[in-house]
Amino acid sequence: MTDERAPRGPDAPRADHARLASSSVGSGRRLVLVHGFTQTGASWRRVAAALSGDHEVVAVDLPGHGRSGDVRVADLDEAAALVGATGGRAVYVGYSLGGRTCLTLALARPDLVEHLVLVGATAGIEDPEERAARRSSDEALARRLDPPDGPARTSVGEFLAEWLSGPLFAHLDSEQADLGARVANLGPGLAASLRTTGTGTQIPSWDRLGALSMPVDLVTGSLDARFGEIASRMARAIGGNARCAVLPGTGHAAPFEDPAAFASLVERLVTERATGR
Repeated sequence: MTDERAPRGPDAPRADHARLASSSVGSGRRLVLVHGFTQTGASWRRVAAALSGDHEVVAVDLPGHGRSGDVRVADLDEAAALVGATGGRAVYVGYSLGGRTCLTLALARPDLVEHLVLVGATAGIEDPEERAARRSSDEALARRLDPPDGPARTSVGEFLAEWLSGPLFAHLDSEQADLGARVANLGPGLAASLRTTGTGTQIPSWDRLGALSMPVDLVTGSLDARFGEIASRMARAIGGNARCAVLPGTGHAAPFEDPAAFASLVERLVTERATGR
């Protein structure tokens, strides 16, 4: 496995000049794995190991996370540009925040995205008031981790405990929750991610989904009814090149609840698309 360090410090280059920290394993057709909020590229290690027999698997650390903790971006567009600069042309697999980032990349740079696999992702909050409320709630969380006028009132460990007790994650066991990867994050980085790439900051792209011409697979856990409905709606908006797939017995964090089954699903989806089935 190889590792690549991201630029460090407040003067790190902007998205058009910088790359994110990443690790890679295996060889073959490139798959880029992009994690969710509070995770790191290491969160994919079981999925990456399962896919590495036939693929070069690249796992990135998103801005504000892991070894990219000091990388700051202005918005989701810039985060997506960094992911594209790091991953190059590949199959992109994005979960939650990572899925929103990969969707943004696919819309801006379709030349880089051979095949898009989105897990528990959304094309954005359409209602302006709801979007503003989400930005406000994310700012409140960010201020606990990185307040403008003093030391943090909440440690990363405390924040993660609360985050993982929420309805999307409360059912996860300790291995699935993977605190070992998440505690590599620092408060200011997570706060910056909330402020610049949170769902409330995402410009809704529902009316642009039909422009996606690459194969798109929208994956959800069978227990994640809310995102299952979102995936179905996104597939209808994208058109005939989009399909929905469901991973049985899993919730929102499907790739990490059953890594082996998820890796098998991704392998099947990639193979089917490559062979035209």
